[in-house]
Parts: sequence; structure tokens; C-alpha cells
Amino acid sequence: MMKKEIRIGNTAIGGGQPIRIQSMTNTDTADVEATAAQICALEAAGCEIIRVAAYNIDSARCIGKLKERCNIPIVADVHFDYKIALAAIEAGADKVRINPGNIGDAAKIRMVADAAKNAGIPIRVGANTGSLGKQYWGMEKSEALVQSALENVRCLEQAGFDNIVIALKASDVAASVRAYRKMDALVDYPLHLGITEAGAYDSSIVKSAMGIGALLLDGIGDTVRVSITGDPLQEIRAAKEILQCAGRRTFSPEIIACPTCGRTRIQLERLYHQVKALTADIPQYLKIAVMGCVVNGPGEARDADIGIAGGDGIGIVFKKGKPIAKVPEAQLLETFEKELREMLDKDPA
Repeated sequence: MMKKEIRIGNTAIGGGQPIRIQSMTNTDTADVEATAAQICALEAAGCEIIRVAAYNIDSARCIGKLKERCNIPIVADVHFDYKIALAAIEAGADKVRINPGNIGDAAKIRMVADAAKNAGIPIRVGANTGSLGKQYWGMEKSEALVQSALENVRCLEQAGFDNIVIALKASDVAASVRAYRKMDALVDYPLHLGITEAGAYDSSIVKSAMGIGALLLDGIGDTVRVSITGDPLQEIRAAKEILQCAGRRTFSPEIIACPTCGRTRIQLERLYHQVKALTADIPQYLKIAVMGCVVNGPGEARDADIGIAGGDGIGIVFKKGKPIAKVPEAQLLETFEKELREMLDKDPA
């Protein structure tokens, strides 16, 4: 279901907008210099919306100082105290993430909703399996996430607020996917995708690619955050890869390579990494093939814009499946780079 467009600072999600990449700082928000430096690094890597922890009034007020130093929208992550949410909004937050269920009674929720409405900013609500109310214990996990999130949405709607983004977070990939699919059919609010508590990079990239990727292939999702224990810059790289593999956005060349077999007579893994390093800074989409067999390589990768296929001490460079040069293995990378540069010069991004 196409979701309505929601503006977050100088960007937007939903309404057919590109799926935006998010991350969250892991610096102390009150350390403005360190947090601003991390936000700028994330922005340079491709982050489009950043969330910071507003854990008390002072940290919430730092959002104003961060906005003076940063260009991308800043989301305040608030729990338990409505006064922190009000301080973050007053400081200029572009969006607030709250759980109405732990913010307080209806009067406090209305105060936050009214402040966000007056500021013209959205509120992100949702559910997390780690913080479901007792009334949802024992319920099937995905249904519990959906019903809990809808309860939060109703709290805001009853306060006259409908500038809402919804998230449904679980470390259980299958439950998360089921929950988002159910929610997608029920609301027209944009959906923030993610698999929470996914672990360090090696674990998170698998869980996130499965969960977020499955939903993207369904046409579900308006913004994504890949949760990784560690450097948030890794989250941006992973999000880009997932979005590009799902065919939802393109950022850089895609390199395909065969898995090697008994016919391989070339150092294919080394060649793959050499091509990857050579093309890392190209800011446009190309399909590049690195194949281990001269006989089958061009045929299997005929849709590649350009590629290499290795042989026994020799190799070929091909474009769109047609060989254009046959050279000794030692000259293969150099020839590939020459042909690639000529192709880019003729058809720059």
C-alpha cells in the first residue's frame, strides 16, 4: 500500500519518495562535538536521517546545537518522560520517537502531540518485543507487535495527531516480517523497517538482509535502519547494499562473480578484490562481472555492462557478453581498467 508522505526536516518518506537510510549515533548526545562529528561522518557515508538519544532534558536541548553543525534531519529518541520530548521539540528536533505507552497519561501524550503539531514535525511510534505490555504476553509475536503499535497510534490519533511513522521491531526475523506485512495492509502511515538487536556486523547483515530484504521485495517500507552492534558507519554500508540488491535504490557498481570450480585457472578471488577496489569510488550503478571461465563467463554474464573472464594464463574483457580484448593474465586488470574508463568517459553519470 502506498503510504502518505511525511516530511522530516529537509527530506521526506512515503508517498513514492526514495527509501531513506537511517542510523543512530552511539556517542553521548551531550558531547556535542563528538556527536556532531559522528553525524557528519554518517552523512558523508550516505545517511539521510539520524537519531540521537535524548535521555534527559540537557541532552534534548543539545539537539539545537547539533542542528547548527549538521545538515541531515535529527530525530530525538525519547522514553518515559514527556518533558524530555517537549524539550527536544523546543530545541528543533525534526522528528520525535516515543512510545506513548511509557510517556504517561492521555494529558501528557496530548501535550507532546500538540507540541509536535505546532512544530510541524512527525512522531515515530511502534512496538518492540522487548517492551510489550503484559496484555500482549502470550499472544503470537507478530500479532502482539501489530496490536501494541496500533494502540500507540490510537493514543496519538485521539490526541488529534496523525503525522505518524510506525516501526515494529523484533530480533526474531520471521516475526518482524509477519508484523510488517500485517501492518502494511492496515494503515497508510509510512513504515520504518528494521530488525532490532541483530548483533555485530556478521550476524546483523544476515538478519537484516533477510528481514528488511524480504519486505523490500514485497514493496513494503519507506525508511530503513540496519541495527549493528558497533560502528554505525557499517549500518549505512549495509543499508545501501540491501536496498540495491532489492532493486529499490542504486548507489554504486554491482560486482557479480562466479563461485569458482574445477575449471578455474585464474586467481579469481584476488581478481575480484582488485576489481572491487578499482571501482569502489564510482558513484553510479554498473553491473560488473568477474568470471573464472573464458568459455562460460561472457554467456553467463551477458547482461553485465563490462566484465572479465579468466582462462589458463589468459583472460578476456567483455562488454554486454561480447569479448573486446584477449590478453595475458598479467595484463587483464590493466586492460579492464582502460576499457572501463573509456566506457565511463563516453557515458558519465
